[in-house]
Amino acid sequence: MSMTRFARLRRSLEELFPERHLYVRSGGEMRAFVLTPAKQISAAAAVAVGALWVGVSTAAMVMNAFSLSASDREVLKVKSQYERYVADREARLNSAVAQLNAAEGSADVLAEVVEKRHAALAMLLTEAKGSPGAAEALAPALARAATPPEGASSVRRIELVRASQERLIDAANDYAKTRADRLRVAFRLAGLTPGSYVPKGGSLGGPLIEAKDPRALAVVLDVDEAFAQRIQAAATNLSEARALSQTAEKLPLAKPTYTGQTSGFGVRFDPFTRRPAFHSGLDFGGGYNTPIQATAPGVVSFTGVRSGYGNTIEIDHGQGFKTRYAHLQSIGVRPGQRVGVGQRIGAMGSTGRSTGPHLHYEIWVNGRAQNPGRFLKAGEHVLKAG
Repeated sequence: MSMTRFARLRRSLEELFPERHLYVRSGGEMRAFVLTPAKQISAAAAVAVGALWVGVSTAAMVMNAFSLSASDREVLKVKSQYERYVADREARLNSAVAQLNAAEGSADVLAEVVEKRHAALAMLLTEAKGSPGAAEALAPALARAATPPEGASSVRRIELVRASQERLIDAANDYAKTRADRLRVAFRLAGLTPGSYVPKGGSLGGPLIEAKDPRALAVVLDVDEAFAQRIQAAATNLSEARALSQTAEKLPLAKPTYTGQTSGFGVRFDPFTRRPAFHSGLDFGGGYNTPIQATAPGVVSFTGVRSGYGNTIEIDHGQGFKTRYAHLQSIGVRPGQRVGVGQRIGAMGSTGRSTGPHLHYEIWVNGRAQNPGRFLKAGEHVLKAG
């Protein structure tokens, strides 16, 4: 089999390279050369080897050129990074030198900032003095005023004062926000809208509350913008907390008697007709002559007998709020008389449409009966806020 393949290969080469005769005339003579297939194959092999060597050499030269180019690029990259590093170091060095040159005036600049912040805090603390519980809430922050260590530099002393200012503004803002939030919840528990009892114009002369642009407020207070924003937030919450507190003091949030509740607000079975009927207040059970107290400050607007209610007292608390105390055994106030929260106004009885000694208590807002239970829950929340 192998001999057959070799014979066929030899035949193919002889067909490709047949014997050729070459005649060359030179100097009037004719010379003949015979190119056998073997010689032609040898010459072709030599040419092929030469061409392969040229190709390999060319490829090596090209690869070397690319290799050099990549190396050059890496060198340039490293060089660029180094130049940037050197430039950055020089910039930092220049900045440090500038800070050192300005060190002499840094204490004066810091002192000026501290003084301006103190002025803004003084305005805020003056506002806070009118808020119940503010002094107690801010006392720890005031007591923690930084005491600079002995031998501390002036810059260090000023920085410690600034840290104390930061703690104080945080304490004031936390107190104001917490109290304002609790009072808002109390108003909602009573079914009231807190925003209706907060004045549109703020306190502290107006700019702290009304200025919406932090930059404008910073100019008004002559402090940095971030500190101005924090002052405004605390002042806003303090203003709202004070307004809500002042309103809450006038609302009927206290209990009318120390005894327990026996009947709720809303539809119930009437004790006389045994049919469903609307009950417009709360009933508190107790014995005859159990003290009855005003649930908020106000002016007595009515005393006497009302149909179904028996002996009745009505108190006007302003802003559309009115309370009614019915079935009394005795009345201890007169119309036009001013009363305070917790003041005794009468005694429990069983007059009018009543099945036994108890107090029937109602709250009216703008002519509509409200659920007194909601106001009692709101009163508990106000006590927590205080």
